[in-house]
Amino acid sequence: MGRPEVLIGITGGVAAYKAAYLASRLVQQGLGVTVVMTQAAQRFVRPELLAALSGRKVVTDLFDPDYPLGAHIQLAQQAQLICVAPATAAFLARLANGLAEDLLTTTVMAFSGPVLLAPAMNAQMWNHPAVQRNVGQLRQDGYHFLGPEEGWLSCRQQGPGRMAEPEQIAQEILRLLPQAGK
Repeated sequence: MGRPEVLIGITGGVAAYKAAYLASRLVQQGLGVTVVMTQAAQRFVRPELLAALSGRKVVTDLFDPDYPLGAHIQLAQQAQLICVAPATAAFLARLANGLAEDLLTTTVMAFSGPVLLAPAMNAQMWNHPAVQRNVGQLRQDGYHFLGPEEGWLSCRQQGPGRMAEPEQIAQEILRLLPQAGK
């Protein structure tokens, strides 16, 4: 079997810039890395940067013609682990409620291996009952979480909501990969 394959999903939060370091770090560890970005994520970081760091095309379109069986199906079959970093409140809500309406949510729902979620959002959002309810549902569904951490947030406040550092996420991915069993 070849090198382990990880899919990194990037959603539209300020912490999206950290996903660039995560992708680079995983490639340096010898993993194959494919990146899926939501439209909102592309407002924070350019796909070209992630393509350069991963050495692969970044996939952004559910109907990408490079995937004749469907991008979500082929990406899910290729990966041994999916990590969504950052995972915004909106993404967590869609996932917890089974709303497969974009490439990232459909790929995660078509995937049967371990999924690591690294939430990032404002402290008030993280503490909101609906977000906590969604996190509880996702934990019950078997999703793995790392963070969020307490600290300085982009909204100029301190509190929970800071995405785990890329090095921590990379270590957790390496820990979870043996469980992937593909």
